Amino acid sequence: MNLSFFDQFTSPHLLGIPLILIATVFPTLLLPSPTNRWIPNRLSTLQLWFIHLTTKQLMLPLNKEGHKWALILTSLMILLLTINLSGLLPYTFTPTTQLSMNMALAFPLWLATLLTGLRNQPTTSLGHLLPEGTPTPLIPALILIETISLLIRPLALGVRLTANLTAGHLLIQLISTATTALLPILPTVSILTTLILLLLTILEIAVAMIQAYVFVLLLSLYLQENI
Repeated sequence: MNLSFFDQFTSPHLLGIPLILIATVFPTLLLPSPTNRWIPNRLSTLQLWFIHLTTKQLMLPLNKEGHKWALILTSLMILLLTINLSGLLPYTFTPTTQLSMNMALAFPLWLATLLTGLRNQPTTSLGHLLPEGTPTPLIPALILIETISLLIRPLALGVRLTANLTAGHLLIQLISTATTALLPILPTVSILTTLILLLLTILEIAVAMIQAYVFVLLLSLYLQENI
């Protein structure tokens, strides 16, 4: 059976049962669970240090009212990070390459930040739709433009994460296919493409980490506008 480059993005099935839920939950099981010991092992210490650093960076643009979201944002950051990084392993599936999953994460959280602003400070939240000092003839057009830009935010969050991860996976597969095809014909060129593949893999690890951080950071910025 001939496989296309996009077959790696199809959800795996076993006996007709989709395995995307297992692919989503399994990476979080690799994290060490907390213990009652005062002095944990090095892995737990590294995990606690990373969670503390991540929470501190995400809470910087927020005031005290936004600190209530610390658990949600940090958990989302760790979930996206583990899924993105585990998806770079061979013979694995990356659920965050699916736009449906990314939109399922982005839309409810964006809507929650919007409803929080409309409940706590409706005048200020609605005031974002019309910049101060706008000429009267431009008011209807600017309100329409700002409303569209507001409603497109969750779509931008989901598409950004999906596009970056999908492009990286496709580049890795294309270069690895070229490396395998050139090995019996041009071994020297094949070695060079292998080095390029190694550098691209390192770049994709960085992209997987950065995209998870950017996704949650933008949500925190949207939250800051509404609290």
